[in-house]
Amino acid sequence: MPYPKLFNPGPVDVSPETFAAMSQTMIGHRGGDFEVLYASMQPGLQEIFGTARPVFLSTSSAWGVMEGALRNLARKKVLCLCCGAFSDKWLDVARKCGYEADAVQAEWGMPIDAQEVQSKLAEGGYDTVTFIHSETSTGVLNDLAAISKVVKSFPDTMFIVDTVSSLSTVPVEMDAHGVDVMLAGVQKALALPPGLALFAVSEAAMERAKTIPNRGYYFDFIEFAKNAAVNNTPSTPAISLLFGLQYMLQQIAKEGFLARQARHAQTNAMIAAWGAKHGFQHFAPDGFRSRALTCFATPDGFDLSSFIKRLKNEHHFLINGGYGKIKGKTFRISNMGNETPETMQALIEAMDAVLAS
Repeated sequence: MPYPKLFNPGPVDVSPETFAAMSQTMIGHRGGDFEVLYASMQPGLQEIFGTARPVFLSTSSAWGVMEGALRNLARKKVLCLCCGAFSDKWLDVARKCGYEADAVQAEWGMPIDAQEVQSKLAEGGYDTVTFIHSETSTGVLNDLAAISKVVKSFPDTMFIVDTVSSLSTVPVEMDAHGVDVMLAGVQKALALPPGLALFAVSEAAMERAKTIPNRGYYFDFIEFAKNAAVNNTPSTPAISLLFGLQYMLQQIAKEGFLARQARHAQTNAMIAAWGAKHGFQHFAPDGFRSRALTCFATPDGFDLSSFIKRLKNEHHFLINGGYGKIKGKTFRISNMGNETPETMQALIEAMDAVLAS
């Protein structure tokens, strides 16, 4: 039996054309061919990041860079902005790395409140802030502009932003918002297999990193910058994934970045309309909803497990039944990556068929 087509929020469906691009002849990573590959991707990556800074390529999950950013930038006290499973986990990671870490904690399904961040930072002592733009577990899209304005009003406070499920679906504008580290994995909106993380670092953050002892090696920003200057990586890269990334960036350029964002808005709206038709309530509030996925609250009496199982077994589509402490209480449907109005319509018709029988 074939694997189902993925409409869960990452990893998402990978196209045959992407797999074909990844199957190119292997090249050495310490030579001219790799340097050409590396350099070819920088303009496209800088466009979707909204930065003039180099975009680094890390053979890891996004969590590697999330922890690495703390090890490069945090001196003593970290403020984690929490509103779901992944932002909450970042607080745990910070404490396990030995930092004093506090949280601004929003209820799951609600966005981070900029005024609460302002009040907490005003207590003093925080040198680093962590923030997830699109909280994949709840479908909340936080207000990057408002939060960045608050954080950057506190001098010498580093601002680390996870854009794992927002990068390339909406503008993120790293430089305009004064973000010090912006990071993402490729297995969500960039529609690649897992195993590669992307990140960019501000000049101020690079200067901070130089003053931090015990940064380690694998995620040392200074090592990344030194190697990026000659179009390379500190350690052996996932070359096949980079071939796939090169292909995806070419596709983004061909479609047009603004058109890509508009497509995500359209496909996301299709799922919102389907939910409204059947009386499903959004878990995230209006004005703070991801354009990459939709999280619905599971109605009382609705057999979510059966719905997901039948959708998979009868139609070969897979959606997600919630994550973390809201598993079963919510379900999530992805529209990110390569999905089109046509592919989303096929999913909608399948979901309608399951609900009708």
